[in-house]
Amino acid sequence: MKTQTIFSLVFVALVALAACSKDDNNPVANDITLHFNNTFKNTPIVLGDAASSTATANTSAEGQVHHFSELKYVVSNIRLVKADGNEIPYHINDLDKGAIVVNHAKPQTLDYVLSNIPAGEYKQLKFGLGVKSELNTLDEVRFPDFYAAAGVNDTEMHWEWGTGYRFTKIEGFYGADHKTLSIHTGSTIAGEEGAYTQGVDAYRDITLDLGTHAVVGRNAPNITIKADFDKLLSGKTNTITLGDGNATPSVHTAANMVLFVDNLGGDGSSDLTGMFSISGVVN
Repeated sequence: MKTQTIFSLVFVALVALAACSKDDNNPVANDITLHFNNTFKNTPIVLGDAASSTATANTSAEGQVHHFSELKYVVSNIRLVKADGNEIPYHINDLDKGAIVVNHAKPQTLDYVLSNIPAGEYKQLKFGLGVKSELNTLDEVRFPDFYAAAGVNDTEMHWEWGTGYRFTKIEGFYGADHKTLSIHTGSTIAGEEGAYTQGVDAYRDITLDLGTHAVVGRNAPNITIKADFDKLLSGKTNTITLGDGNATPSVHTAANMVLFVDNLGGDGSSDLTGMFSISGVVN
C-alpha cells in the first residue's frame, strides 16, 4: 500500500511537471516591441542646428530644402487586431501605461514595449497620433508619469496655455538662409474661460496593416514603424510651401495647422495612415 502511494505521488509530480513544461512552451502572453524609424523618404533623420553639415536635408515637392533640429510626437491609444478580427486594446485610457513621447534625440524612446500581450497572431496595428479628446488635459494627478515625460525641459509637449498636450513638435530650418521652421500641432479650444469647447481636433487615428502577422507566444515580435517626415510638406493630402504665414506656431492659424496634421496623421477618412507605414515584422 505504501509503495502504491509513492508511485501515485510520483505520477502526480510527473504530470504536474509535464503541464508546467507545456505551459512554458506555449505561454499565454508575451511582449511586442514597437520600433519607430523616423526618416525623410528612406533616409534616417539626423538632427542638426542651422549651420549643421551632418543634419539630414530633404527637398519638398515645392523645392524647399529643410532639415530638423528637434522632432517629437505623441503616440497613444494603441490597439492590436488579431487575425480573426478581435481587437486587443493596450491601456487605452491610461497615459502612464499606454502612451509615449517619441523623441528623436533620445534613442530609448524609439522603442516602446507592449507587455503581456495575449498569445496569438496579429494582422493590424492601430494607434493615435496625439491624445484623444477625453484624455487631453494636463492632469498631473491622474497621469503623473506621462505629464512629467511630456513636460520636462527638453520635451515641452505641454501647450503654454495649459489645457492640453502638443501632439507633434518639429523644429528646424529651411531655405538657403536657414529660416526658422517650427511646426507644433495639437487640439485647440474655443469659447471663453470656464466654458471652453472643442476647437480643432488634431488627434488622428492611424491604422496599419502588418503584412507579415506578428505571432505572440513563444515569440516576442518586433514591429518597425516608419514615420516618413517627407510627408510634412509633401503629403498625400496637402502640398505645403513654407512662408511667413505658416512656418512658426506664433503665426500659423488653426486652419493651416490642420494641413500639417492631415499630412502627418491622415485626414481621418480617405487617409488613415498619414506618414506612417510598417517596414517589417520580426517574430
